[in-house]
Amino acid sequence: MKPSLSWDEQVSLLVGRGLDIDDERKCAEFLSVHNYYRFSGYMRYFQIAPHHGDDNFVPGTTLSQVRALYDADQVLRSAPTEQLTTAELLLRTHTAHVIANDHGPCGHYLQAEFYSDASSSEPTVESCLRDIERSRERHILRYAVPGDRMPDFGELPVWSAVEAWSFGTLSKCIERGAQGSLADAVATSLGVAKAGFAYRVRALVYMRNRCAHHSRIWNHSIIDAGPTPNNVRVKAKRIAGQFEPRSALDVIASLDDIVDRGKAGLHMLPKLVEAHKQHADFWKGLSHPQNPQDHRL
Repeated sequence: MKPSLSWDEQVSLLVGRGLDIDDERKCAEFLSVHNYYRFSGYMRYFQIAPHHGDDNFVPGTTLSQVRALYDADQVLRSAPTEQLTTAELLLRTHTAHVIANDHGPCGHYLQAEFYSDASSSEPTVESCLRDIERSRERHILRYAVPGDRMPDFGELPVWSAVEAWSFGTLSKCIERGAQGSLADAVATSLGVAKAGFAYRVRALVYMRNRCAHHSRIWNHSIIDAGPTPNNVRVKAKRIAGQFEPRSALDVIASLDDIVDRGKAGLHMLPKLVEAHKQHADFWKGLSHPQNPQDHRL
């Protein structure tokens, strides 16, 4: 068991490992706000071989050097918020529109046979109903029968229901709805490529959750990366240069495409290039994420 350390003891630990700290008092104040464990995710890239138990810093590493990357990542996490919100609203709107027009506004979308669920995952209907039942919005509560312990919301129109679903539940509905055909229909409604669309939506949910929970984006390989269309990648690489398929930049290129096709906003990628590309170490961690390197000779 690792002992719990005070802020000052955490600073002493870093100094003992060879980190150059100009102002130890300010460093302790920083750690009291930002959490040593969170900050350690950035420090590992400057340590000799943390995956082999050597947590000493590469000689010459300064706190300011690590802080610059941490601060840039903090700014980056707030950048996609508006675009992700716009994309989420577009997806709610077009999903409800497609379901209502193609399958009827009520009932059918809350039936198990509407979805192609896997036995290893929670049934999509349960996710949909749980989110609806949690809602305290008047437009939802008016459809709950008073005194009914298990309301089925059979008369709740889908355009009302989608407003209660989490982004994750919405993503499941798009991926599995209408026995797998809903994703194609929503993509067509938005005017984007059908191939891999459901997985692109899943990647947006993953990115939104990381940003919302202040998780590291720099040097992070996106687990639920969607298959961004080749024409979208080619266009994005003209602006940003080369980037990996599982990089944050790939998801942002996909996000720009979805929002742009919805005629709902401006591209985000050019703004990131302008703000961050001159910071070579930070940009490399966005475009070509990798694990900490072994700095042992």
